[in-house]
Amino acid sequence: MSFVLVDRPVPEVAVVTLNRPERMNAMAFDVMVPFRDQLVDLSHDNAVRAVVITGAGTGFCSGADQESAGTPPYVDGLTRPTYALRSMEMLEDITLTLRKLHQPVIAAINGAAIGGGLCLTLACDIRVAAPSAYFRAAGINNGLTASELGLSYLLPRAIGSSRAAEIMLTGRDVGAAEAERIGLVSEVVEDPTALVARAVEIGQRIAGWSQPGVELTKRTLVNGLDASSLEGHMAAEGLGQLYLRILTDNFEEATLARKEGRPAKFSDTR
Repeated sequence: MSFVLVDRPVPEVAVVTLNRPERMNAMAFDVMVPFRDQLVDLSHDNAVRAVVITGAGTGFCSGADQESAGTPPYVDGLTRPTYALRSMEMLEDITLTLRKLHQPVIAAINGAAIGGGLCLTLACDIRVAAPSAYFRAAGINNGLTASELGLSYLLPRAIGSSRAAEIMLTGRDVGAAEAERIGLVSEVVEDPTALVARAVEIGQRIAGWSQPGVELTKRTLVNGLDASSLEGHMAAEGLGQLYLRILTDNFEEATLARKEGRPAKFSDTR
């Protein structure tokens, strides 16, 4: 049985499904290692313009597998402390891989996103949810810290520091309606059977734009979280605009297409 499924409902959008529904798609290493590897492969697939991530069954991802975590790669001969470090390093690499992916990543959150599962959604660029979705920063519930896999970095930037602190320190659940209200997700899809299709539709719209334009936009959005100043970040944005304005005829094509009342076809070259 494959714990990670990859589907192409349309040529330009790949859907990656965490496929261990009996364990609520928990973050066992036999799930997470192939998941990370599939993401890397998709990042290098130039025909894929957007990636959708979802979970099989009734849950998106329930976080740490408390019964059968499996074994991370390359840990033979390590002592327990170093083994633990390598384990966290491997899981942290998934967050970083999602952020660095060339394509925008859309989380189609079909159910529980708990602990590390919440972190996975936050590492994605766009989040849409079914009405049954809910979110929990579960570390605090388990007698640990609520901070893991970038959560204390990404959550405050998504919803604000006060809301993030309240959610992380109380360990309470955030339902889909509240998640939409506070900006944790951009949309709740009322028909859960249409959730993935809606995410694919968003991916198709993204795929209609310039490929380097989309990649540079994702990059500036991610880098903007770390920008030390508005002035410096605007300079980086401006260089991206000039790069495409000078090296492609996309702007001229967009102008002509609007005059002719047709969709633009960007060549990304000149």
